[in-house]
Amino acid sequence: MRIFIGLWVCLLTACQPTHNWRDVTFEGTQLKAQLPCKPDRATREVTIGQAQVKLQVAGCEAGNGMWVVMTTRMNQGLDPSQVLQGWQAATWRTLQAVSLQSRPWPAPQAVPGAVRVSANGSQANGQPTQAQGVWVAWPEGDGVQWVNAMVYQTHIQAETADTFFEGIRRP
Repeated sequence: MRIFIGLWVCLLTACQPTHNWRDVTFEGTQLKAQLPCKPDRATREVTIGQAQVKLQVAGCEAGNGMWVVMTTRMNQGLDPSQVLQGWQAATWRTLQAVSLQSRPWPAPQAVPGAVRVSANGSQANGQPTQAQGVWVAWPEGDGVQWVNAMVYQTHIQAETADTFFEGIRRP
């Protein structure tokens, strides 16, 4: 009986997926994303570029990594390249990032400049980490919906990161 129970526990553990992908929406936007676990949510006021904005954040931990999607709405009058550069610079400065590699990121109907970037850096506790992020913006009403999605892991699996970033979309 003890062997049977032990085998049953092992089978249950083995059958639980590392990533349990689920759709996530953000209040007041058309944005949809997929996260590999049940997200925690927060809203906070931040400065991006020269604008004070309300940032919606959804994130979780799965597969020894942290997965985060952040979004905010800004006026159309802001220079998209300036907003993207400022947001990226703040992210990479916090991570103490090195070896940045950037490539355009295809996003239908997006404001020009969508990008996917990978880097190596350090967590707050000093542990080395890899990071990948996407920055993209879509026109929405009289403004622009800005999105930044990030994954942080010791070793990022390309296929899983691709699934995460491909899950960021608008209907």
